[in-house]
Amino acid sequence: MATDLLTYTLEGTTAVVRMDDGKANALSEPMIDALLGALSRAEEEASAMVIAGRPDRFCAGFDLRVMTSRPEAAAALLGRGADLLMKLYGATLPVVIACTGHALAGGALLLLAGDVRIGAEGAFRIGLNEVAIGIPVPVLAMALARDRLARTELARATLMAQIYAPDEAVRVGYLDALAPPEAVLARAKEEAAKLSSLARPAFKATKARLRGKTIAHVHATLQDDLKDLIQR
Repeated sequence: MATDLLTYTLEGTTAVVRMDDGKANALSEPMIDALLGALSRAEEEASAMVIAGRPDRFCAGFDLRVMTSRPEAAAALLGRGADLLMKLYGATLPVVIACTGHALAGGALLLLAGDVRIGAEGAFRIGLNEVAIGIPVPVLAMALARDRLARTELARATLMAQIYAPDEAVRVGYLDALAPPEAVLARAKEEAAKLSSLARPAFKATKARLRGKTIAHVHATLQDDLKDLIQR
């Protein structure tokens, strides 16, 4: 499977997805649809999944041209993105993220939705910068941040739009480990291979117990949150 936005390959029992739009890997509607399709396929034929970006760029977040255009367009894109993020967060197979570079806003949320996150060492920026660019942090982002980030850092990471270097991102909770840029994908594949040995029914049931309440909360509040976005 290959599109002009990503490639999907099955390597043994691991589905490897590489995002590459030739730019910053923004979460446009076509990119979101491509990732949803890749996840659906992986859950059918793989035991684990790796999502990687292009060199120096993991994901720049939701398409800023849409997010700063009409409020209705921003809400529609955010709603579609919420569907992707919650499906990744509740995926029935392990999801390993190979963070190959910058990961901002929605890109940082992709990190928070993964099970294991391996980041590239280097002068990269990771974090939720919504408030800094004039966009309220959505409920879905706050829910993921509360689940995955260090409690002592939550306000700085969301309200104060703090951006982190990769080593700081490990401390805060965006990443689990670092690797040299040229080794990030290989390290992510190794982690995926380890996780693929987990009993799938037990993994699925335990993830539902661990994350089900957060996912239900996001779904229950999403429409009201999107309406609030439109009114701003």
